[in-house]
This record gives sequence, structure tokens and C-alpha cells, in this order.
Amino acid sequence: MKTIQTQVHYVKWLSAEDMHKDSQEWLSELQFVKDEHLFFEDLITSFTTQLIASGKFSDTKEIVDAVNRSQKRNNALIEAIKVHENELQIMVDGVDQLEEEKAYAKEHSDLISAIADFLKEYKSLKAQLFDIIKTIRKEEKQRLLIDKKRSKY
Repeated sequence: MKTIQTQVHYVKWLSAEDMHKDSQEWLSELQFVKDEHLFFEDLITSFTTQLIASGKFSDTKEIVDAVNRSQKRNNALIEAIKVHENELQIMVDGVDQLEEEKAYAKEHSDLISAIADFLKEYKSLKAQLFDIIKTIRKEEKQRLLIDKKRSKY
């Protein structure tokens, strides 16, 4: 006789209030990310000449493209959450619509995963971008120190 291994997945039951609170928190966090994207655009613009001169233009271009993709995905998630939030009425209307309520809860679960994945990728992208800028700043500082030493002699 073979023993079959099964994995039990527990799904936390969320009330309409919990889902509304989640949606509001997601929107707040994604709006902040949207503002950070604008900061990244300004940062990249400010360091364009150094990024090109660094000789790592292909790496830099990839980061810029990744920031653009991240912006698009962030905007899509914001819209999806707004739609999801507007559909919350299904859960609180007092009418038993089991299939619709189940579908709404499934959509909420999918959004939990999608947002967690996005934020994980976003944090990685942010770290890469800051590493590039940090490297450029260090190189500039070293070059300035060398130039100061040369001008003294």
C-alpha cells in the first residue's frame, strides 16, 4: 500500500472589512512606489552623463527599462486594486451570492500574491539602482580627490 503525501493549505478567512483595509494599505504603498518612480526618473536624468561615461551603458539601460516596466506594472496594480475595491459591494450587500463572493475572495488572494511579488521585485530593482548611483558617486569623489592632490603639486 502506498502512502500519499498531501499538503494542507490553510486559507485565512477574511471579512469584508479586512479586505477593504488590505486594499487601502496596498493603494497607499503603491502610491508611494509611484512617487519613488518619479524620484528614480529624476535621479537617472541627473546622472545620465555619468551613467553613459561609466562604460556600463548596457547595464544602465537595462535598469532604466526595468524601472519603466516597474512603473507600468505598478500602475496596472493600482487600477486592479481600485476595481477590486469597487467590487467589494458584493461582500457587504447582504445578499447571499456564494459564487460571486467566492470569486471575489479568490481575486483578493491573487492580489495578495501579485502585490507581494511586485514589491519583492521592486525592492531588488531599487537596490540595484542605488548601487549604480553609489558607485558613480564614489568614482566622482575619488576623481575629485585625485584632482585636488594634483593641483597642490
